[in-house]
Amino acid sequence: MTSLIKELVKLGKINDKKAVALEYEVKNSGQKEEEVILNQKIVPERDLFELKSKTLKLPLKDPNLESISVDLLKLIPEDSARFYKIVPLGKKEKVLMIGAVYPEDLKVREALQFLARKHKISCEVYLITPSALKEVFKKYRSLRKEIKRALEELETEMKEEGIKAAPAKGEMERLVEEAPISKVVAVILRHAVEGNASDIHIEPGRENLRVRFRLDGVLHSSIFLPLRVHLAVVARVKILSQLKIDETRVPQDGRFSAKISEDLIDFRVSTFPTNFGEKVCIRVLNPETGMKTFKDIGLNEQNTGIIDEAISKPFGMILATGPTGCGKSTTLYAILRVLNKEGVNIITLEDPIEYYLDGVNQSQIRPDIGYTFASGLRSVLRQDPDIIMVGEIRDSETAALATHAALTGHIVLSTLHTNNALGVIPRLVDLGIENYLISPSLSVALAQRLVRRLCPHCKKKKKATSKIENLILDEIEKMPPEFKKKANIKKPIYIYEPVGCKKCKDKGYSGRVAVVETLKMTEQLAEITLQRSSEGDIAKEAERQGMVTMRQDGVLKVLAGLTSIEEILRVAEES
Repeated sequence: MTSLIKELVKLGKINDKKAVALEYEVKNSGQKEEEVILNQKIVPERDLFELKSKTLKLPLKDPNLESISVDLLKLIPEDSARFYKIVPLGKKEKVLMIGAVYPEDLKVREALQFLARKHKISCEVYLITPSALKEVFKKYRSLRKEIKRALEELETEMKEEGIKAAPAKGEMERLVEEAPISKVVAVILRHAVEGNASDIHIEPGRENLRVRFRLDGVLHSSIFLPLRVHLAVVARVKILSQLKIDETRVPQDGRFSAKISEDLIDFRVSTFPTNFGEKVCIRVLNPETGMKTFKDIGLNEQNTGIIDEAISKPFGMILATGPTGCGKSTTLYAILRVLNKEGVNIITLEDPIEYYLDGVNQSQIRPDIGYTFASGLRSVLRQDPDIIMVGEIRDSETAALATHAALTGHIVLSTLHTNNALGVIPRLVDLGIENYLISPSLSVALAQRLVRRLCPHCKKKKKATSKIENLILDEIEKMPPEFKKKANIKKPIYIYEPVGCKKCKDKGYSGRVAVVETLKMTEQLAEITLQRSSEGDIAKEAERQGMVTMRQDGVLKVLAGLTSIEEILRVAEES
């Protein structure tokens, strides 16, 4: 048995049967044992490498990216760094500090000996995690430098071929398959993934081609390209997505996958005709950032408990609500991950499929050929499902079928468009669901918004102004007693504000977190629903339940230093 798997058995993280299965996979897949363990999410990466550090008796180091200079990187060429998974971390006189993911590997040891002889230095080796290695790799390149290099190659080729303006159709088809334009697109994709962008916008203008990345919900201009490469860039994306290159008059939708820094990433593509030519929007579907746990999303203990209680029942609807882009699908995927076990049949109807889940039967609806949520749901019910996810309840027919499925012994997950959790019941009534059917079928109504998360490296603590202090105290006063106690408010109130540093690219924010409210079906709410009561009556029941509103959840996250009060006030206006 290999060392790390043996240690995990000793620690009680896995049993002997699992250890044998892991050993078999290591032997037959050609992967390292660390890769197999991390792929199966047995322990977090940090915990695994701390264990490896103790086993090898080698210190685990977190690279200081600011101190890794371009000159330092030149000591180990990028190709060698990627092959051996080693990077320079620092240099003191004749000692080079090296970070290695697999320092025990014979080939790595030989490479380090060669490095020491070549530069007449000694190597001080540290263990680093694969995530840390990826971060250092980003230092080897910058978006502008790589794009400039690829464009220079393209410029040379176009000159040699005598192409001065936008290429003709035949020339364009050849160019998009050539290395330079492929490099331009590949560089844009890679930098979007490595920068944790959720979307890429490629937009033609009057004078140039603008590329923007959406980071933490906000679009930022990243680079401007010459307008003459517009057709070739769009054509390259279309070829990857299997779209029609010569169709530029109508929007097209497609999808493709690409390996970026050893991870397989999905990209969803949408083209759109504008007065300056086709605009392309690419959604980055990175499982590493998109597949989250309840804790990652930002669900508090109360909300997690309500959802856990709902999914422990054999039937009932869980409806997530909020505007487009508020993270509803991410929350439903998190619930599916909890429910995804060997003994259940899970079927989803999606438009589009965001992330692929092993063990889940996912189906893409096609309204253009009559395969809608409603028609798909009828077929799903004949597939002996235990759990059904319907991407969105858009019409009365889908609402009726989803309600029927929940009443007949299925867990149903779906989304609606309402402003808050209180609006779910009135919305179902608007869609034609009889009041007497809502209470036995609906388990939980959940509403959420996304706010930007403060950068943990540069956020600054400050005393709240009297206006903000009063606002916070007012929201705390409305909270259930246990949350008032948890908040433990003492004057003066301190909150955090964004500053900006190299880690967050001077934005002050890094990532996003959800503010959430959950309303569960109780006997009292069932009675209110049967009486066709107003949203005001539902609000009183929510208060009796001790529901924490999105605004209140946001205030608690402000006090915890997760986000800024400005973000919560912005979301409060939306909701």
